[in-house]
Amino acid sequence: MRMRRKKNLEKRLDSCHNFFQLFPEERNFREAVKKKEYLDFEKIFGNNNPILLEIGCGKGQFACEYAKRHPEINLIAVEKVANVAVQACEKAQEMGLKNLYFLQGSAEYLPRYIPDNSIELIFLNFSCPFPKKKYALHRLTHHNFLEIYKQLLKKDGEIHQKTDNMHFFEFSIEEFSQNGFALKNISLDLHNSDFEDNIVTEYEDRFSSMGMPIYRLEAYMK
Repeated sequence: MRMRRKKNLEKRLDSCHNFFQLFPEERNFREAVKKKEYLDFEKIFGNNNPILLEIGCGKGQFACEYAKRHPEINLIAVEKVANVAVQACEKAQEMGLKNLYFLQGSAEYLPRYIPDNSIELIFLNFSCPFPKKKYALHRLTHHNFLEIYKQLLKKDGEIHQKTDNMHFFEFSIEEFSQNGFALKNISLDLHNSDFEDNIVTEYEDRFSSMGMPIYRLEAYMK
């Protein structure tokens, strides 16, 4: 079921224009990504600090807290759903974060806007698991997406994933392992591990309060 469009959505997004950009989607994303419209990171952030990327930022709880804790980096947060993205933008604006910028659109289109070999770290926090096998290609750790991440990441870049879904986590491990990535710091129960400085997302808070384990891994190119 589609989420009902929020009242005054365009006006609210416009009020966040310093934090937000919509990238239009075309029918054929493979052709669309050939038309490069790279973001000028130095113009957006006013510096040349390292660029990190969160794909599927939701309401921005993780992105805002991470940006607040790490003023030495710049974070691009991507969210497909405008109704959700606007809440993240408003939160960043309220916090006065200058090192956080939002894109609204699908991950397939990222190579059109983000230069190759420019991202230090990609966060995949509680991506939709698409549990039915026929929808596997929509999972953000499907090998089609991993090829996009390889393109965007710097040589020593990493991907950090968190999820509550065991089957999605197993799928992700297999996809990473079969597509040129090595894994480290794998946790099958993050909140009962010795991992420090974890930033809890909206979904994570909900699932962990229900007693569900949180799975986490870090992937890097071999």
